[in-house]
Amino acid sequence: MPPAPIHHEGGPHLLHLPAEPLDDAALAALVGAVRASVIWAASAALDELASAVPEPIVSVSLRAWPADFPEDVAVQRRVPYESHADSIMYRQVLSEVAHARGWEVHPYDAKHVEDEAARMLGERADAVLHGPRATWGAPWSKDHRMALAATVVIP
Repeated sequence: MPPAPIHHEGGPHLLHLPAEPLDDAALAALVGAVRASVIWAASAALDELASAVPEPIVSVSLRAWPADFPEDVAVQRRVPYESHADSIMYRQVLSEVAHARGWEVHPYDAKHVEDEAARMLGERADAVLHGPRATWGAPWSKDHRMALAATVVIP
């Protein structure tokens, strides 16, 4: 399965296109197959995670996506949607799989979550948000810091 079916198999960039471009129906079928695979893999991974931790998982935080993001593959394959369609599909599947387990899903705004967490943490913000990088080093990155910040701002 291609990890980014819209971007790599259906987008407008010649670098990514297969030898024969897929038409909308074939791309939609491929996206459906990838989505089914992602549902299976995410379900297995979340089940494994839930069984590995001592307390029940009650929520997850996911980077928000636009509520009006198009669902039609013919639209998703065009700029500017094609660069976001695959990651949005993954987040939508994670949200569905989490909800199916009774977990709350907390979407967060990636552009503002660190600032919001810093306001909530006050003087401890630097130690909490940047401390892991100072202590553990790489690969603690901005993405990890953003995920940590998202857990801080959960209502």
